Amino acid sequence: MLSTNVMLEPTESSASMWEQGVGDWASNEVRWLTCCRVFDETHDVKTFAFRTADGSPVRFEPGQFLTVSADIDGQQVQRCYTIASPPTRPYLVAITVKRVPGGVMSNWLHERMRSGMRLRAHGPAGAFTSTRAGAGKLLYLSAGSGITPLMSMTRASVDLGLNRDIVFVHSARTPADIVFRDELRRLAALAPGLRLLFVCEGHGDEHGWTGEARRLTLPMLMRQVPDFATREAFTCGPAGYRHAVREALREGGHDPARYHEESFDLSTMATAAAESKTVEVKAAEHASTFNVRLSKSGKTFPVQSAETLLAAARRAGVAIASSCSQGVCGTCKIRVLEGDVAMKHNGGIREREVQKGFRLLCCSRAQSDLVLDL
Repeated sequence: MLSTNVMLEPTESSASMWEQGVGDWASNEVRWLTCCRVFDETHDVKTFAFRTADGSPVRFEPGQFLTVSADIDGQQVQRCYTIASPPTRPYLVAITVKRVPGGVMSNWLHERMRSGMRLRAHGPAGAFTSTRAGAGKLLYLSAGSGITPLMSMTRASVDLGLNRDIVFVHSARTPADIVFRDELRRLAALAPGLRLLFVCEGHGDEHGWTGEARRLTLPMLMRQVPDFATREAFTCGPAGYRHAVREALREGGHDPARYHEESFDLSTMATAAAESKTVEVKAAEHASTFNVRLSKSGKTFPVQSAETLLAAARRAGVAIASSCSQGVCGTCKIRVLEGDVAMKHNGGIREREVQKGFRLLCCSRAQSDLVLDL
């Protein structure tokens, strides 16, 4: 997850709504969700709608995600999925999942999840949201299933009647692969400020396709969205797409401080985790050792300054919920009551949470003896 999060403040009333909505269901708290319905979006994309076990509303900011978990073939599997539904409909949360060849969770959901079944999930997390972009001009850029956080933002904006100036550029292989195609057109009819641009690599079986039939390029962006450099940009999609968008915007003079990016690239996470582990092993020879005490249980365990707190806790047999292990999802967020830690995260925690003493254990290293609120 990459997000510069330089945004304008919204109106006082909307700011209050979003602020009140964060924290009701903590990102490190597990709850059960009950599936309400499942429906097809495209030939390989399904939406799964859920309600909470007790029927309570779920408060979140559009663009945030849930970390869901399931026991699949005897192993617990966790994945992060953006909430595609808007927070303006809080009694229902929906995730839209593309079936990926070899994808353990996506295939399980597509094959097994049915109305009435339950799924475990950690609470909403993430800082990729446009709720604080005020009345400024927005540019949404997505590809494939990366459309989901931007769809939540768009649905919320239309529901609230904000009529923001949004240019929504979505890329897909063919017109048949455009997720939410019909709904986006209905939303655009309701909101004059919303303009759509679908970019497809080919027309597929839709021979009457009149839209762009190539990959997104800077010349295309300059022609279709001539004021793109003045817009707050939000991007989500595969790694190659995000890289191409970043380079195009940079070349076109877009301010990097107004660029926000979201991704859950598991292969990148795995590579980063392996590299981090190598660094830890090399640094262990010169590491200091500190003690960690858990305030609620009284348990203590040692931690080396070269390893993460999460790794040390696991070695000591302390059960701590986690998912991405790269400072993205926010699942392992714990308050540090005493001591100092060095944390290098990737957007999974907010500054106000840091000010309150919270840290992500997966990307935090001890600099002294510690007491954790656990």
